[in-house]
Amino acid sequence: MMAKLVVVDVEADGEIPGTNEYSMVCFGAVVVDKKGDLDQTFYGKTKPISTLYKPDALAISGFTREEHLTFDDPKEVMLSFKEWINSQGKCIFISDNLAFDWQYINWYMHKFTGSNPFGFSGQRIGDKFQGFYNDPYYKWKKHRKTSHTHHPVDDAKGNAEALLYLYKDGYKLF
Repeated sequence: MMAKLVVVDVEADGEIPGTNEYSMVCFGAVVVDKKGDLDQTFYGKTKPISTLYKPDALAISGFTREEHLTFDDPKEVMLSFKEWINSQGKCIFISDNLAFDWQYINWYMHKFTGSNPFGFSGQRIGDKFQGFYNDPYYKWKKHRKTSHTHHPVDDAKGNAEALLYLYKDGYKLF
C-alpha cells in the first residue's frame, strides 16, 4: 500500500519549540487524495507550554494570549492527532515551510506521545515544484486555490491544492 500524503501547517508564538522556549498555537493537516478530495482534515489548538511568547508571532495566528491560554492540553491534542495519523495508514509529512512546521510537530509528538508517527523526515512542497520544473526559483504558491488565511487547515488545503496541480501536470505524486 502506498503511503498517504499529509500536508501540515503550524502556527506558533515564536521561532522554536521547547519547554523554555515557545509554544505551538494551532496546526492543521489534510490528506491529499489523487481525486482532489481534501475532506480528511485535522485541526488542533494547544495551550502554551511556556510563559515565553512573541506578540508579533502570536498575532499571525489571529489569537490573543488570553485566547491561547484557554486552548486544549497539548498531550491530549497530540495523542488525538497521532491516532488520526495512524488511522490513515503510513503517512508522509509534507509542508510549505518544512524547517518550521516539522520542528514543532516532531518536538510535540516526541514530548507528549513518545514518538512521531511520521517517522524521521518530511518533504517540502517547493522542492517538488523546483525539481519538476528544473527552476530553483519557481513560484509554486500561485497554484493554491484556497486563500492563505493563517488558519492552518485553510493553509494546508491551499498547499495540497498546489500539489494536486503538480500531479495533474505530470508529477508522480501517487
